[in-house]
Order: sequence, then C-alpha cells, then structure tokens
Amino acid sequence: MPWWGWVLVGLGVLIVAFIVFALTYGKKLQRKQAEAEKQMAAVKQDIPMLIIDKQKKKAKESGLPESVLSQMPKLSRNLKLPVVKAKIGPKIMTLIAEEKVFEILPVKKEVTVSVSGIYITELKKVRGGTVPKLPEKKKTLFTKLSEKAKAAQMK
Repeated sequence: MPWWGWVLVGLGVLIVAFIVFALTYGKKLQRKQAEAEKQMAAVKQDIPMLIIDKQKKKAKESGLPESVLSQMPKLSRNLKLPVVKAKIGPKIMTLIAEEKVFEILPVKKEVTVSVSGIYITELKKVRGGTVPKLPEKKKTLFTKLSEKAKAAQMK
C-alpha cells in the first residue's frame, strides 16, 4: 500500500474516533442539563420584585457575588450575561435572566417572576398591565423567498 493510502486510513480512523467522542460527550452533556433543569424546577419560587435596570454585561463586571463567579467556568466569564438589578423587598439584588425573559422584562415596573436561586426563569405577571409577548424576529431573505414560492405553488 502506498504512503498516501496509510494517510487516508489514518484520517478515516481519526474521523470515526472524533464522531464517537462527540456523540458520547453530547449525550453526557444532555443528561447533565436535564438534571440541572430538574433541580431548578424543584427550587423555583414566585417572587414579586421591582425591576430597576437590565443590561447585558460580562460576568466580571455584572456585580454578581464572588462565590457565583468562582463557580463559573473560566471561558464563560468573558461572555455577556443578561443581568437584572431588582428590588426584592428592602434589598437590591443582581440576578441573571434567561434570554427570552430578559427581552420582555419591563424596566421600572413591578413584576412577579419565577426565580431559581439567582436565575430568573419565567415572567408570571406585570402589575398594572399584561405580560408582553416575545417580539417576532425579522424574516430572512431565504424565508421570504420560500414563503413566496409556497404561495405561488398554492395558486
């Protein structure tokens, strides 16, 4: 067998090994995420609060407690988090919100949210108003063209 044949066989083995590794590691991460979601659902509670401010900040600049920052992976400390400052009773606290909740969370209003630790998971109600819905994303050129094509086929 020529030398390039051995190279192709080696590449094939590496690709198969990478695929097997990715599948097993992906399943492991999915199990961890499912466990974490169960734990968050178990300690979830509804809390009324006044939203003071909401911003996307890096974890280091967000004002989160040092114990929370030390538990975060080092790579995710530089990512921007949706941070919410809220007044809960007499205390002003810094919380982290889910992306979908962060988008619809009104500022300078009293709301009732589901909180799991320092993580806002759901917006339950807004005092003196209705819960806003997620804004629709703009359609991309591809989706517009595909809708036009489907409409033309229907005619």
